[in-house]
Amino acid sequence: MRRMVMAACALVLTANAGAQTNPAPVKGMASTVGLYVYPKSHQTGRQQLTDESQCYSNAKTQTGYDPNATKTAAKTDDKKSGDKPVAKGAMRGAVISGATGGDAAAGARRGAIIGSIKAKREDKKETEQADKQADAAKTASQQSLDNFKRSLSACLDSRGYSVK
Repeated sequence: MRRMVMAACALVLTANAGAQTNPAPVKGMASTVGLYVYPKSHQTGRQQLTDESQCYSNAKTQTGYDPNATKTAAKTDDKKSGDKPVAKGAMRGAVISGATGGDAAAGARRGAIIGSIKAKREDKKETEQADKQADAAKTASQQSLDNFKRSLSACLDSRGYSVK
């Protein structure tokens, strides 16, 4: 009987020890930037959260980048020019046609068409330039995020975590 009680106690102790050696992964601050962190040295969940918080703060300090900071969108100039280039073109066409002895109405139509073509070209150029600037800003932001992740990973790695 005594042997059975001892065997049962040993079985319970072994089961508890096995549960403690494989701690469940904790979802901490590193997961907000897409990193997966697993303890290599049997750290507790509480210890992992503390380490992640400290490394997150260190990474913000080192890189000067905070992935959780809210960003305000750049103001876009909302040009309400509407028909202004068309009207300017029509006026120029009418003046030129009238001055040369031609039909002012026909000159105004031609001028309006030329004015709208110019306006479309300028709008396209401005849109392309804005797209290039947005791409450059996105690239800079991605580089900052990559630097932040490297700093966070290095810190957690030095504290005994596997980071991917």
